Amino acid sequence: MSATAPAVPPAQAGGTPPAPPPSGAPTRADTPRRRAQRRRRLVAALFLLPALLLLGALVVYPILFSVGRSLFDASGTRFVGAENYVEMFRDPTTLKAIRNTAVWVVVAPALLTGLGLILAVLTEKVRWATAFKLLMFMPMAISFLAAGIIFRITYEQDPERGVLNAVAVGVHDVFADRPAYPGARAREDAGDTPVAEGKDGSYGTAADLSPGDTVSLGIVGVPPKEVPADARPAARAPKAGDGVLAGTVHLDFTPGGGGEPGRIDSGERGLPGMKVQAVRDGKVVGETTTAADGSFRLTGLEGGSYAVRLPASNFAEPYGGVSWLGPALVTPAIIGAYLWIWTGFSMVLIGAGLSAMPRDVLEAARMDGANEWQIFRRITVPLLAPVLTVVFVTLVINVMKVFDLVYIIAPGPVLQDANVLAMQMWLVSFGGGNDQGLGSALGVLLLLLVVPAMIFNIRRFRRSRS
Repeated sequence: MSATAPAVPPAQAGGTPPAPPPSGAPTRADTPRRRAQRRRRLVAALFLLPALLLLGALVVYPILFSVGRSLFDASGTRFVGAENYVEMFRDPTTLKAIRNTAVWVVVAPALLTGLGLILAVLTEKVRWATAFKLLMFMPMAISFLAAGIIFRITYEQDPERGVLNAVAVGVHDVFADRPAYPGARAREDAGDTPVAEGKDGSYGTAADLSPGDTVSLGIVGVPPKEVPADARPAARAPKAGDGVLAGTVHLDFTPGGGGEPGRIDSGERGLPGMKVQAVRDGKVVGETTTAADGSFRLTGLEGGSYAVRLPASNFAEPYGGVSWLGPALVTPAIIGAYLWIWTGFSMVLIGAGLSAMPRDVLEAARMDGANEWQIFRRITVPLLAPVLTVVFVTLVINVMKVFDLVYIIAPGPVLQDANVLAMQMWLVSFGGGNDQGLGSALGVLLLLLVVPAMIFNIRRFRRSRS
């Protein structure tokens, strides 16, 4: 059976092209569906245009301008290439800022993530968990400026202003004796028994006193408000006897003027609570404390020559607390203020991840005999690993940009000891350095350090969405 040839349209058989579609009919490339797609894209582009303009003006343009500006000198007129980047790593101040930033990146995010995890787990078992989380999150509502001022006062060296040092001094004074008359001194080379200052800050007489003798020791440099309220008029002639050295420690100052230095005059008061020692051959053989009228008696002494000494502990400066804002502790102190602000943020995010955790896994572990520590270490932490990673990386990005707290809390003399990259960039560009070429190079370095963490976070978000 022979195959039948397909019919050929007359137009094609004669070689004439097909007639075009009627006017107004949609073509294959211009269907209603394609027109709707183009319309949606146009509307989306119009909505995105303001955001793209802002992004370009506030992000893209400053980045490109900073990169270009970092290749010029301080005046911006001479092209220097990579010289600013080389100078950046030769400057000791910048190197210290990089080291401090590294300390921030390693310490602050790790502590915040750990504290947030512990508090999130503990608050699950607290009845008033919501109120506690609210209180912990409240510092996030305070600006860094206000928080810096709060902690600048908290870290004050003066215990009357600084809360931390007030607590430290109070605890110290519970376990150690407070100096009786800080800053005072004995009047030397005056009166019948001259007194000389020792190398250790003590004051004493020469070793020419014997049991039965009396001595008066005048003290100056005691402000009237520091004189104890129970101080009485100085005893003029305390009684001595066999084996006893007696005397008076008095404030050698006569109200209204007059009086003779080194002697007890009318109106002068004794100084109670002063430690007095009897010294023989360089060894302390007797010790006592002055009474309310300043009198003292050193008893039980054998025959021989003695010196009377006022130990340096009577005149030592009182314990002033810890130098929180000194060169050694200023960076840890500022990190502590940062922890106070951001711990609530970390706790709330980790708590959200904890609330989404499948409870049947925890119950199965408890039924298998696992204790709470084993559940926390082997189940809770591994299941929260994605959340912990996001919190940690977010805080790493944040601490690289820290500026406000360092600028406000660190006093001027130790500002360089607390310096970080963001602070150094500002100081070099606008804080007196006036070298915007080097400052732009520092800004580019900071951007390069932040970008990997941002990319990591974006990829984590995309993976979690998929």
